[in-house]
Amino acid sequence: MAREFLVELGTEELPPKALRKLMDAFAEGVTEGLKAAELDFGAVKAYAAPRRLAVTVSELAEKQRDKQIQKLGPAVVAAFDKEGKPSKAAEGFARSNGVSVEQLSRIDTDKGERLAFVSEQKGADTATLLGDIVNQALAKLPIPKRMRWGARRAEFVRPVHWLLMLFGDQVVDCEVLGLKAGNTTRGHRFHCNRELEVASASDYVRQLRDPGYVVVDFAERREIIREQVMAEANNVNGVAVIDEDLLDEVTALVEWPVALTGRFEERFLEVPAEALISSMKEHQKYFHVVDQDGQLLPFFITVSNIESRDPAQVIHGNERVIRPRLADAAFFFETDKKTSLESRREKLKKIVFQQHLGSVYDKTERVAALAHAIAEKTGANADLAERAGLLCKSDLVTEMVFEFPDLQGIAGYYYAENDGEPLDVAKAMYEQYMPKFAGDELPRSETGTLIALADRLDTLVGIFGIGQPPSGSRDPFALRRASLGVIRLLVEKKLDLDLRDLLEQARDQYPRTALGEYNTVVEQTLTYVLERFRARYEDQGIAAEVFMSVAARKLSRPLDIDNRVHAVHAFSQLPEAEALAAANKRVSNILAKFEGSVPSEVNEQLLQEDAEKALYAEVQTARTEVEPLYKAAMFAEGLAGLAGLRETVDNFFDHVMVMTDDEALRNNRLALLAQLQSLFLEVADISLLVPAK
Repeated sequence: MAREFLVELGTEELPPKALRKLMDAFAEGVTEGLKAAELDFGAVKAYAAPRRLAVTVSELAEKQRDKQIQKLGPAVVAAFDKEGKPSKAAEGFARSNGVSVEQLSRIDTDKGERLAFVSEQKGADTATLLGDIVNQALAKLPIPKRMRWGARRAEFVRPVHWLLMLFGDQVVDCEVLGLKAGNTTRGHRFHCNRELEVASASDYVRQLRDPGYVVVDFAERREIIREQVMAEANNVNGVAVIDEDLLDEVTALVEWPVALTGRFEERFLEVPAEALISSMKEHQKYFHVVDQDGQLLPFFITVSNIESRDPAQVIHGNERVIRPRLADAAFFFETDKKTSLESRREKLKKIVFQQHLGSVYDKTERVAALAHAIAEKTGANADLAERAGLLCKSDLVTEMVFEFPDLQGIAGYYYAENDGEPLDVAKAMYEQYMPKFAGDELPRSETGTLIALADRLDTLVGIFGIGQPPSGSRDPFALRRASLGVIRLLVEKKLDLDLRDLLEQARDQYPRTALGEYNTVVEQTLTYVLERFRARYEDQGIAAEVFMSVAARKLSRPLDIDNRVHAVHAFSQLPEAEALAAANKRVSNILAKFEGSVPSEVNEQLLQEDAEKALYAEVQTARTEVEPLYKAAMFAEGLAGLAGLRETVDNFFDHVMVMTDDEALRNNRLALLAQLQSLFLEVADISLLVPAK
């Protein structure tokens, strides 16, 4: 027999940014608890609204399955003497289990036949287990800081007010967080502020909706809001911009969503759109509206938690709230424009970048010099790169960024444009922070790319140089993200630069006394950054062995490394790859064990066997064919051309004894194998493609 189970915990308003995570974790905790109790059950469904977390479980068994318990005793050969009488060990085992020796069973095991006590354990009733399962699930929720309220000792993310727990149509007799389980929930705080009796889990969602005025299904409520917001925007001939994180947050703030459209004065559109959007989104949780060209319209959409009889009053109230915030943004923008980014640089001297590495002003000096040097390597405009480097942090001391920190860089773009700076310099003000996260877009301008690269290199070298690399989950300067950014900038922007050289130049911008690890910082940082490549390729479905085969070459040009990794990956998919990798591993082992120096040239006169003559001929032909491909960095084509060597290589190892007693013959064959190996080693050590045993 099975029934449906429902648990709902009623609380004060839960933190909106955490609600979805709490909901999923609660359902996961209940699921784990049911599995640990070895209970049979069907689908598990999670629900959440601002004042409640709930889980339903379908087809939950009424009790645990009965289990056969087996306790092993002594071996049969040791349990009885020659006359068949039980030994003290057998009698002691039987006595410990409350039975006679004759009542024990005999069971075959890996170590022979043994005495055993077999009993049956009756399964417990599910209803008696549910209280502990729910308590444990709540205790495991990802709550960084729990609170206590009133005189209660129970702790939770918010004070709890009611507990609904039904197994079928029966209330579960238990206590959770100091609350006795019942069969009542509560409706909307304003539309239905009273208790609602729930007859069974199947009635739960329906009763909360009507008469409760609560859409308890988070996913359903989320889609209702999306549809309403899109419809509201359409009513003003616009398109709603729906940020998914904001949508989640708004969904967590309301139980009965009603979208309404408000308006603000068009004069505010002279302020950078990003500032207006930030104010509406971050402070008021509004969705903004754009036209078909993506230009901001003077409308916003708010999602109310009530179905008002006079929605115009609700709209008017929201318009009154947003107006002073937009007015502040306009004031900050106009005030900031009166002072140039260049003249603000002096204030950066008072902002500490890192106590051992100087001020933000010092950082801009280093970034400017480094960007200038990189520009000379790439053929970009070095003067623009240097100018952008000097100005890149000036917007940190503007009123706009002080009020709206997320406009860092964006504000710099508008102020640089206002100051009459070249367009590439202005773009670099916000492009310096790209990419901000995995999958984010890269800078589009040359100058922005160089500043983004120089800024990250300066941070990496500086923090490693003072001996504070990331450890475990601790990475206060986001060096992992900076490393991935450096890799993406060099690889995806096709900058064929030596990372070791770049790091040396970044180090040389610092005074020697500033970096305690001055002599080792370049190699430390290089190793760390290149190690980030591994995760990049794992995300692309490229085996770790492929990357390791290229890493064995100790290269430091990321674009070159990327080219080789994709070449080796393509080669590894060929049917001949496995055999050739194994052959290269065999060659590596033979050469590694040989004591002495292997000749660089093969003496044709010493070739005796047909198999070695054939291999020599094919190696010479292959070398002629692949060398120009390698010079052109066409590694994939080069390795593909070497796939044809498989049969000849296999035939060589089948018929030729390499380590013969004849020294001249042995050295000649080793030289041939070294030449074979070098054809592949030019790209990577493909012997590492062979899985470790």
